[in-house]
Amino acid sequence: MEEEIEMFLEEAEELMKKAIQHTGAELVKIRAGKAMPSMLDSVQVDYYGAMTPLSQVASVTTPDARTLMVKPWEKKLIPDIEKAIINGNLGFNPQNDGEVIRINIPALTEERRIQLVKQVKAEGEHGKVSIRNARKDTNDSLKKLLKEGASEDAIKTAEDEVQKITDSNVQAIDELVSKKEADIMHI
Repeated sequence: MEEEIEMFLEEAEELMKKAIQHTGAELVKIRAGKAMPSMLDSVQVDYYGAMTPLSQVASVTTPDARTLMVKPWEKKLIPDIEKAIINGNLGFNPQNDGEVIRINIPALTEERRIQLVKQVKAEGEHGKVSIRNARKDTNDSLKKLLKEGASEDAIKTAEDEVQKITDSNVQAIDELVSKKEADIMHI
């Protein structure tokens, strides 16, 4: 029984860590006014008939805080990359000079910043819900063990441990959210 309890605790911790990683990945997608190459991570380019991530057909750099520069490995891909960026619904207006594609990132308005903060909080809440679901599933599994004959003390101790793991992971999400919020609101 002890091994099963330990297994459930490890499983819960792993699920919660994945929730934090997923939340972090989603928060990176929310732009904070600064140009970041990761803003184009979702862009897929038609490369010889196969949809390919932009990062595999071009380098994406930030020459300054408000500009993204996309330099394709093959010049003939410029129109395809430009089209993929426009079709990516990222709200960017790419400009190409025949060599590279430049994307100017407009400054965020106060209204847009507030919208982004709401979006960040919503993503944080999704992460917390995932963590709470992992806690609930683990506690349900522990209750089944109790019915199968595990000692009440061992189950109670395990439930307390699950709550500690939950609290620390929820705190980690709160820290991610507040850091992103500060990043967005910083002018």
